[in-house]
Amino acid sequence: MGKFKVPHTLTLLFSMMVIAMIATWIVPQGFFATETMANGRAVVVPGTFSLVEERSYLTPWQLLTAIPRAFASAQDVIFFVMILGGVLAVARATGTVDALIGRLLERFGSRPQMLIFMVIFCFAMASSFIGTAGEYIPFVLILVALCKAMRLDAMTAVGMTVAGYGIGYGISAVNPFTLVIAQQIADIPILSGWELRAAIFLPFVLIGFHHVWSYAKKVAQDPSQSMVKDLPCPLGDKHAVDYPNLNWRHRLILGSFVLTIGVVAYNIRMNGWYLYELGAAFIAWGLFVVLVGNISTDTAAKKFIEGAMELTTTAVLIGVARGISLILEDGQILHSLVHGMSMPLSYVGSEVAAVG
Repeated sequence: MGKFKVPHTLTLLFSMMVIAMIATWIVPQGFFATETMANGRAVVVPGTFSLVEERSYLTPWQLLTAIPRAFASAQDVIFFVMILGGVLAVARATGTVDALIGRLLERFGSRPQMLIFMVIFCFAMASSFIGTAGEYIPFVLILVALCKAMRLDAMTAVGMTVAGYGIGYGISAVNPFTLVIAQQIADIPILSGWELRAAIFLPFVLIGFHHVWSYAKKVAQDPSQSMVKDLPCPLGDKHAVDYPNLNWRHRLILGSFVLTIGVVAYNIRMNGWYLYELGAAFIAWGLFVVLVGNISTDTAAKKFIEGAMELTTTAVLIGVARGISLILEDGQILHSLVHGMSMPLSYVGSEVAAVG
């Protein structure tokens, strides 16, 4: 009997779409009533779930049409990812990204566990205190390149990011954009319980570090254990000696990158910026990189296109993944699934329900 091989991600996502379509034939269809909050967001009203009077069935044709509709629905995310890939490719053409990776390798090359812990801890702190989330996206490609250089894999880079983000949001002590709003909706004292969440913050960071490092160590010892070994990674696989020195141009570009992240973080919070504005901000940073990076506009244009092309697979997966939720929404079972999963929690204490 042959060894089981994990199917391609696109195959898995399409299979999930088929399963979602079949579920619309079986799961009772229903919906919650919604109300619009002051910020314009629609939220469900607890206790208002009701079944639809006339059941409808999705067809395989509707499954197929959901795919292009999903791409249209997720176009802001898709194009932002491609823009980001293009801009970072331009920055890499200046040698800045490679110089930064080389410097980090000099410091952490023999201690990848320290890098993993620091990234998780810093991301968790930022998410916990100021609610950063989308701001991490630009760091992922850099972390992927760094992990590849340290004989790890792209999943390790994603694990660092997701662990830090998830821990920071999940047990935030003072996050004003999720915790405070949720406590206002629940009509409980603002920031109540912060002492407990602060006390368990570091233990959760250590748990997240343990999980990511356990996987990373396994991959470092045996690359065939990588969950993404069959996926192409165009970011290369160099040794520290292959990277350029960090010069004044590189430092200026890195400083402007940090400034761009700061501007983006501020405007997301204060002015409601989202992916269109984020894309524009990184395009502006890319133009600055061309000005100070000592590369021609033709080279920058070619690198931008190459960088965007490298993330085409990611963009396609994002679009198809959106198709799953479209199927559930069109089949009117998304709220039914949420209602069904929440029912068992109504029979346990509030503490257990919160964890569930």
